[in-house]
Amino acid sequence: MVTASDELMAALRVVRSLGLRSWCIGAGAIRSLVWDALHEFDQRSAVEDMDVVYFDAEAGPEQDGELENRLRSAMPGFRWEVTNQAGVHRWFAAALGQVVPPLASLEEGVATWPEYATCVGVYLNEDGALGVVAPHGLDDLFELRVRHNPLRASVATYRQRVAAKRFGERWPRLSINTASGQNAA
Repeated sequence: MVTASDELMAALRVVRSLGLRSWCIGAGAIRSLVWDALHEFDQRSAVEDMDVVYFDAEAGPEQDGELENRLRSAMPGFRWEVTNQAGVHRWFAAALGQVVPPLASLEEGVATWPEYATCVGVYLNEDGALGVVAPHGLDDLFELRVRHNPLRASVATYRQRVAAKRFGERWPRLSINTASGQNAA
């Protein structure tokens, strides 16, 4: 599915050109691509934002913005969001007033995203081979299952995201767990 998407492959090549050691494009760009394909949609959902995550314990907080600017210059058609997973704990403290431990790796960061089906990223090796970051596996993504990941997101945040992103409306074959033990389809 990834290699069949010219748009995503172009984005992967541009991000690879940044020379980051540990990175991926993840979240909605991957989730939507897979769910669109499994729903056999003729037209792919628009990419709301291109989430690029990386892990660099040495980088300062200004690097995310610098990388976003470089990506916008290379591919201005996307709304790029770049986040160093090594600094996410500082964001939680500043933006949410929550103290959370620092993350130790890219994989650990991806593992904390609000829904298990969204905890997936892909990257492009120098030789052109695709790599996958899926700390919770790919079952929820490919089985069209939406479940709350409690590692960092509250149930309230999860429910708000499910409603705001209109998962059930956009992809009617999904099985959506309401985080109260019930499924809505």
